[in-house]
Amino acid sequence: MARATTAIGPGTRRRRSLGLCLIALAGVIACVLAVEAIDRIGVAPRLLGPYLERRASGHAPWIETFGRWAHAQLVRLDRGEVLPNARLPSWAGAHVAAAAPASGRFVGVSTAQELQGALAAAAPGDAITLAPGTYRFTGLALEAARAGTEAAPIVVRADVLGTVTLEFELVEGFRVTAPHWRFENLSIRGACASHDVCEHAFHVVGGARHVVIRNNELRDFNAHIKINGAGGRFPDHGRIENNTLFNTAPRATRVPVTPIDLVAASHWHIEGNLIADFVRAGEATSYGAFAKGGGSGNRFVRNVVLCEWRLRGAPGSRVGLSFGGGGSDAKGCRDGRCITEHEDGLMAANLIASCSDEGIYIKRAPRTRVLHNTVLDTAGVYVRHAESSARVAGNLVDGPIRAREGAILEAHDNFATALLWLYLGRHPVRDLFVDAVALDLRFRTPPERTEPGTEAADLCGAARPRSAALGAFEDFAACTRRP
Repeated sequence: MARATTAIGPGTRRRRSLGLCLIALAGVIACVLAVEAIDRIGVAPRLLGPYLERRASGHAPWIETFGRWAHAQLVRLDRGEVLPNARLPSWAGAHVAAAAPASGRFVGVSTAQELQGALAAAAPGDAITLAPGTYRFTGLALEAARAGTEAAPIVVRADVLGTVTLEFELVEGFRVTAPHWRFENLSIRGACASHDVCEHAFHVVGGARHVVIRNNELRDFNAHIKINGAGGRFPDHGRIENNTLFNTAPRATRVPVTPIDLVAASHWHIEGNLIADFVRAGEATSYGAFAKGGGSGNRFVRNVVLCEWRLRGAPGSRVGLSFGGGGSDAKGCRDGRCITEHEDGLMAANLIASCSDEGIYIKRAPRTRVLHNTVLDTAGVYVRHAESSARVAGNLVDGPIRAREGAILEAHDNFATALLWLYLGRHPVRDLFVDAVALDLRFRTPPERTEPGTEAADLCGAARPRSAALGAFEDFAACTRRP
């Protein structure tokens, strides 16, 4: 029996072709609208997810369920699995090495009372050297109120990092109010039952100019190093070098959590530090380090900032490095007004990773330079407010580089990730490395090269060649070969 067939005429073919074209056009329009919507939102998935969950809270159960689901999916697209790490990297921050021989007058101490007495009687050139052991302090701060000189600073030290531990059950540990003090090779632990109490390992204030804090391990404080003016004087020209600052648990406190909290001081050089796990419990924002309050000329160079490393997945926001922070009370500002939060700042050759919010945040900070940093697993680089201007060049940024609210952004020779790719789960900057999440930062695909634009060495201490790799370092293996 012959099978009947139906002929398809030209009109039917035209209608079907038109239908396919309309479907394709609708898809293109939907994609364009999605891209525009993402650009209009202007935030990374890791920030939108928590926002949606908060907005869904308190509504019908199915809305709350959707909010939690959306949060989880967006964070997974942006960050992958957020799992804690076992230990901090050993190649960054403070390291066990013998200090240089003490110059000046050797002042040996072996008890807490002897240290307090040596501080009270300190003279220029004293090398106050603690014998190996653990020293516990309660009550009032340790006052460093006697002035050293440029040629003969007063030094408080251990011969070798790890042999001396100071346990502070104090609001402030060392309170430095005089110039030319240096602190080296000390392990300092906050030992307060309440996190509201252990505020600072060091409080550098007022006339404490030219203070050096070098190769110390500081843990379990809200603001491990606090720097601010007092009485119209400002502790300028300090150095914070090769320290390790971290917390072992989220800080259950209502006060700010920022390991290096610099307000109104100028010309500090903050280099070679490891800053990690500065989590404030609850829906709060914390920073690894900031300079604000109307100071100028501060430099963050060759630091490793790991917002969440062993402490992962807690609510709230963690920001890596900032000029401007969350803003300042005018009373604490250098000019009493804080028209700008910071001027002429430099961030160069830093590695910033594992942050629930921006890696670099610039707020009301004109003439900022952001050069050759590597920024991984963060919401990117954000320049904000009309007072801000920033030159952003030579960076590898696993996220967007963006400016809002009238900020001036000069961005060139960067390799960054557009917002759309994050919403699609694509991470081309991470893909340059063997395992960016685990900080195995050997290159699988070498990045492009450009003029370095800064005199700073790279993260690993090597001089930049004339044609430098984008990002913080030329060869990551050099970072891991430290003594």
